[in-house]
Amino acid sequence: MSAAELGDPPYVNLVTFRRSGVGVQTPVWGALADGVYYVFSAGKAGKIKRLRNNQRVQLAECDFGGKLLGEFFDGSATIIADRQHEKLALAALRRKYGWRMWLADVGSVLTGKMKKRAYLAIELDAG
Repeated sequence: MSAAELGDPPYVNLVTFRRSGVGVQTPVWGALADGVYYVFSAGKAGKIKRLRNNQRVQLAECDFGGKLLGEFFDGSATIIADRQHEKLALAALRRKYGWRMWLADVGSVLTGKMKKRAYLAIELDAG
């Protein structure tokens, strides 16, 4: 399945996988840019730890609370390590979420969490 089939919904349910193979669902903001979904998270969040062991993910459209609104699409996620790539991810999120992302950024700067963020690049498998 492709990014075009999932589209660019307001919220996506990101599934990351434990070592046991059990999936853990998390509703997140995701911005699509050039066929890649960009997501941000606290750098020490469980999903980031799980991705260090297994890059396999699934994405589905969901509502704010995580209720599924569509089918899951398989893909792989990379934790972005390059500062320029992080800037692209942040720009895509700011374009999509506007003032909401600005507010999240301000809160993160004020609490010292901005520098501890992790950005993900998610590519869906060709289907």
